Amino acid sequence: MPFKPVEHPKCPKCQKSVYAAEERVAGGLKWHKGCFKCGMCNKMLDSTNCAEHEGELYCKNCHARKYGPKGYGFGGGAGCLSMDKGEHLQGESK
Repeated sequence: MPFKPVEHPKCPKCQKSVYAAEERVAGGLKWHKGCFKCGMCNKMLDSTNCAEHEGELYCKNCHARKYGPKGYGFGGGAGCLSMDKGEHLQGESK
């Protein structure tokens, strides 16, 4: 029977083998400790502040900025969703 080396999972970021001593797990994937950082701001992550989206890691802030809700109350500006046409201001002259 020929020798078969153990297959180690590949890091999604660098595509190299991840060994148990250096692994970090997020989104069901195993990452190297050095590759376990935000894809936008490069901040080092841990299990409490990471969010995985389509094979890319983000810190909670960058993930919310990129994939979170948009509009009034979410950084879109005060008049973003306003339906007011200003009828209450028509015809008033003092």
